[in-house]
Amino acid sequence: MPRTHMERHLIERVGWLRAAVLGANDGIVSTASLIMGVAAASAQRGDIAVAGVAALVAGAMSMAAGEYVSVSSQADAERADLARERQELATDPAFELDELAQIYVSRGVEPALAREVAQQMTAKDALGAHARDELGISPATRARPVQAGLASAASFATGAALPLAVALLAPREVLSWAVAIASIVFLALLGAIRSRTGGAKPARAVARVVVWGALAMAVTHAIGSLFGVAA
Repeated sequence: MPRTHMERHLIERVGWLRAAVLGANDGIVSTASLIMGVAAASAQRGDIAVAGVAALVAGAMSMAAGEYVSVSSQADAERADLARERQELATDPAFELDELAQIYVSRGVEPALAREVAQQMTAKDALGAHARDELGISPATRARPVQAGLASAASFATGAALPLAVALLAPREVLSWAVAIASIVFLALLGAIRSRTGGAKPARAVARVVVWGALAMAVTHAIGSLFGVAA
């Protein structure tokens, strides 16, 4: 009896992983930066808390809407391509069979074998074969707007909640430093998780998110300080 071997590939995670990582990273950086900017302008803790909560809610909604619209556009393009391919299969199946065989030939399959494979694939699922081999569309990489939007909103809210919690708990005198250090730690952990889940090199992934996050916080803190001095 032949053994079956189920493999889990990283590409299967690409849709929700990209949205989740982007959302969490943006939640940490934007909320921490806003909190530090407001705190540097000598605002009271209540004002800082209101700004942080507003950033969390508005950012989560914005991420959800933006990701949904973006991925919906991709899904619309996929549906249009599949509809056209379905029509071509119905009106000119011989040409589509030759086209599929040529795709396999271009990948190194002998012409006779390529045509035999194309015939078998067409007999089983013609549209699925063309979607995968001609259009590059597969179940693992199909656009899922709702899933992407929810993942972005949830991950942004989670990321934003981390610096907000630090801002609410830290003494006012060291609030900016506490938020900055904690956010950098959170970003480093996020980069490490991303690298492990996505199969990338940990050092590079961590460095990317930490450097850009620290730069964003430094700039907004400087702007907040200028307004605080001006006041």
